[in-house]
Amino acid sequence: RHSSHCLYPLSNPRYSHYKLRTTILMESHHIILRSKFTHDDFSTNPGYVISPVISQRDIGGDRNSSVKVSIEISDSQQPVTFTCDGKMSSPVELLIMQALCWVHDDLSQVDIGSYILKVCGQEEVLQNTQYKTVDQVLQAVKKLCSALGEVETPAITDAVKRLKHSVNLPKSRTPEVRIHNIAVYILVLVYYEPQESIYVQMCNLSLSCSSSYEKYYLMCALTHNGRNLFKPVQSKKVGTLILMVDLHSFLCRINFPISVALLPLETMLSLTLYGVLNQNASNSPDSNKQRKGPELLGKVTMPLFDFRRVLSRGTKLLNLWMTPQSSPSGAAGKRMNLAERIILQVVCHTVISPHICPAFWLHGSGFNRGDHTLLSSHRLTRADKQLLWDHRHHCRGYEHSLPKILSSAPSWDWGSMAEIHALLHHWSPLSPVSALELLDSKYVPQSQSKTYFFILQALKFESHLKNSLVIFLLSRAEGNINIAHYLYWLLKDAVQDPAFGQRYSHVLGALLCLCSARLRAELEKQTQLVHLLGALAEKVRQASSSNRQVVLQEGLERVQSYFQRNNCRLPLSPSLVAKELNVKACSFFNSNAVPLKLALVNADQLGEEINVMFKAGEDLRQDMLALQMIRIMDRIWLQEGLDLRIVNFKCISTGKDKGMVELVSSSETLRKIQVEYGVTGSFKDKPLAEWLRKYNPAEDEYEKASENFIYSCAGCCVATYLLGICDRHNDNIMLRTTGHMFHIDFGKFLGHAQMIGSFKRDRAPFVLTSDMAYVINGGERPTSRFQLFIDLCSQAYNLIRKHSSLFLNLLSLMTQSGLPELTGAQDLKYVYDALQPQTTDAEATVFFTRLIESSLGSVATKFNFFIHNLAQLRFSGLPSNDEPILSFSPRTYTLKQDGRIRDAFVYSFQKRYNPDKHYTYVVRVLREGQNEPQFVFRTFDEFQELHNKLTILFPLWKLPGFPNKMVLGRTHIKDVASKRKVELNSYVHSLMRSSTEVSQCDLVYTFFHPIARDDKTEGLDGLPKIPGVTPVSPAAGRVEGEVKLSVSYRNSTLFIMVMHIKDLVSDDGTDPNPYVKTYLLPDPHKTSKRKTKISRKTRNPTFNEMLVYSGYSKETLKQRELQLSVLSAESLRENCYLGGITLSLKDFDLSQETVKWYKLTAVPYF
Repeated sequence: RHSSHCLYPLSNPRYSHYKLRTTILMESHHIILRSKFTHDDFSTNPGYVISPVISQRDIGGDRNSSVKVSIEISDSQQPVTFTCDGKMSSPVELLIMQALCWVHDDLSQVDIGSYILKVCGQEEVLQNTQYKTVDQVLQAVKKLCSALGEVETPAITDAVKRLKHSVNLPKSRTPEVRIHNIAVYILVLVYYEPQESIYVQMCNLSLSCSSSYEKYYLMCALTHNGRNLFKPVQSKKVGTLILMVDLHSFLCRINFPISVALLPLETMLSLTLYGVLNQNASNSPDSNKQRKGPELLGKVTMPLFDFRRVLSRGTKLLNLWMTPQSSPSGAAGKRMNLAERIILQVVCHTVISPHICPAFWLHGSGFNRGDHTLLSSHRLTRADKQLLWDHRHHCRGYEHSLPKILSSAPSWDWGSMAEIHALLHHWSPLSPVSALELLDSKYVPQSQSKTYFFILQALKFESHLKNSLVIFLLSRAEGNINIAHYLYWLLKDAVQDPAFGQRYSHVLGALLCLCSARLRAELEKQTQLVHLLGALAEKVRQASSSNRQVVLQEGLERVQSYFQRNNCRLPLSPSLVAKELNVKACSFFNSNAVPLKLALVNADQLGEEINVMFKAGEDLRQDMLALQMIRIMDRIWLQEGLDLRIVNFKCISTGKDKGMVELVSSSETLRKIQVEYGVTGSFKDKPLAEWLRKYNPAEDEYEKASENFIYSCAGCCVATYLLGICDRHNDNIMLRTTGHMFHIDFGKFLGHAQMIGSFKRDRAPFVLTSDMAYVINGGERPTSRFQLFIDLCSQAYNLIRKHSSLFLNLLSLMTQSGLPELTGAQDLKYVYDALQPQTTDAEATVFFTRLIESSLGSVATKFNFFIHNLAQLRFSGLPSNDEPILSFSPRTYTLKQDGRIRDAFVYSFQKRYNPDKHYTYVVRVLREGQNEPQFVFRTFDEFQELHNKLTILFPLWKLPGFPNKMVLGRTHIKDVASKRKVELNSYVHSLMRSSTEVSQCDLVYTFFHPIARDDKTEGLDGLPKIPGVTPVSPAAGRVEGEVKLSVSYRNSTLFIMVMHIKDLVSDDGTDPNPYVKTYLLPDPHKTSKRKTKISRKTRNPTFNEMLVYSGYSKETLKQRELQLSVLSAESLRENCYLGGITLSLKDFDLSQETVKWYKLTAVPYF
């Protein structure tokens, strides 16, 4: 008799869903139980009833019964029915295979697991079973492979497949097992054969430029982390004739002299093609030049091992890439066009079988064995490395030290890997921040971080697409809609990468496959919106100035029609949903890129209008990076309890040279604020304060806005300095009505300053001008609020310095991103130098204080603002007569107004004391039609302002050389003034004899025009001497004020840092010129005298200067007293004593730093 079964193709095993209905007494237990059995869990709900066997009693047969099989075919009305020769005891797989033989000629192409065997008349299918002997064989082979490197060769894979397919055929059992044994034997032989080598054969398939070159050859190398594992091998040189006659002729056959067992898993095969120029060819590149050496035609690299850890073999077609050196047209990093492309056919094979990378390279091989000189982990001396490695087990308590320990390993050969892996096995899991360094190309990426912008760059360092980083990113995206959103746009931008775009496109495809249909639809809508805005921005940018508004309005109508069909989330954030454009509020900016200013109506009726800027024609990836780094800084400050009121706004690159930027509401550029006071508003002190007062009329509101300004300005100073943000003018610094200051447009960073001629446009460490100081101080005079500002800057700077490795590691990940200003170690060195990681906090405080003083004293910043004002106001020449062009002149004067100058020379110099001690130079000016000369008084800085502005106005003209401002020693002394008089006279003489365009310009005539102060001079013989004043005694007046000191001791050295002094008073009520003098008493010979610099005209000076006493033991210091005196430096009388303190050093705990305010008293001074 026959037993009837039906065979169904299993296209979708989840075609039904059984719901378990039972009575549960407690509803909570019911919910918990159901949560364990979800409908989409195939293991508990496959969609059909499974039985392991069919009972013979159920079918009424015996063991010799045959099986009748019916195959239902979708295109046929009647099933195909036949009888199999199998027994009732046969496994289900055998019956399926026999049935499939009727409809398939080659079973090797059929996935037997995609079919099930259904019992006729019953909704029941039979479960496949395996022989126990097969399981035992497979388990034994699995253990063997695990012992020999945890790998499986293709030969073993093939043998396992054959064994599974034919194990139930009695006649073929023995041969298949024999094949399996041979495969295992080959694996063992390959693993233990130390001299096995790799042979590579290559032939050229397409070479269109063959007539330009006489011969060709290849340089072949095996590289790891960009370094050659041995000296590259050169192939023989092949003539053109061979290539043209037989395109499949082999170019070379190379034996790499290295054992496979010593190869890292990430080994890359690098092929570089060179051509020897045909000197007789007229169409050869650069045929008019004598070219003796070979020319680099292209490069290509491929992983030597695939993602299954199997050595590559077989035939591969590789398309060569042009490099900056190999591209005659300079198209760096791009594929050759179709007419020029060179394709190599590479045939890889070995002597016996594919070679496998041993298991001990699996994790350790990615580590760099070379020395690095930049990152903190790699600024270790040989002695440091030896010390760290000797104490590596002790360092396990400091999990963040792992990168330093690994970089200190004495060797990375196979013999050392056991110790390294044992160390890794017992090491505590790294935090994401500490593990970031391991994401670099010199390490195998195993860490996880929320910094997806940087992790995407780390994907370039992976040898294969299937890796833990990709899985990590996709799994995080699956569980978080925000991550999926940003990852999508980061990948959309990354696919533009000329070298790694294909890899990123695969990851993007995987992300879209994992996303739900609704999320894919949302992302598609955003992509369409970006396409519309990109096309519109490009049209507006290319349109003429007069036609841009018309082009904009036409394009906005098309965008508006898009919103009429549906709402759309913005690429900036998935939480921002717009329903339409506010067309009347949309416009464009008058900058080089002509970005669009878009106002979008929020889909939430209670939400505010969404204002964004869309740019086309500019790479926004650098802005994204800078903003991300500032965001990380802000997070560090907040975690440490320091809120610097940082304004974080969103920026996203949506493709090649286009993107979207969030516009911060209630904000204005410094330029627009300053030009309200005229084109020279940048030279005035009050514009920012009065603008804030206008929007904060109440006193408490203004104080709050001022406080926000102090904190945010401190954050901006630190952040822009550390990142080397350049091209800082008053149009990319903004101020909110609430007082928050922030920077925009980060097109120049890491110290790559904008150049104007031969000098840098950004010459101050960061932007800190007198109008900002006016807001900070609350007026013109320095106050304790400026001391707060300096303390905030110093604290913020030191907090970031504690995380120096984090910032250096993040930036190092971006060196392969293609950003033009972040390409290598030199760019990272700027950040390293700015962070000063080797200095103490006190030394760093002193360092940053000097930076603040340098920035605040820089005239170049204001002058830069002024020039930008001129450019933005579209002045073709100089301002009108109503607008001054020199900071000390109230208006502009011309040759026509004053008459032509016949002669001008520096007559003499005078010493002045108001507002500070300085020298002014007397210039004798003789004009046509005038018998008597005029005398004007100009300072050296005013001469320099004239020269700087002439340089801007006449960049292509050769102007006379200006004297050097820097002098050794004291500046305001007679010898310096006398020398400068001669130099300035030579400058004026050359200037007046230069071309008429320069010598007769309005700027020169404004400089020499007499102003009010020239009429108030006291004669040309110099100012009268002021009689000496009797030195002021400490008892002559009251003493007030406090001084803030930092006292510390290390390495037999006492460090006294004089930080701040506040609330000083002077005997005559004027602002003093304070400085500090210290002694260690007793000191009969006055050898311990130390003093600070002089602060000018202030009752609240900041010094932050370190006074050092070296060579003192703690016992000696406990017997000494520190005497500190505060004095005022006076030009015309004896220095005035303002107060002092005497501190007994035995009261200090010299094992730790002491920072404290001390009340000044009228103690006797030494």
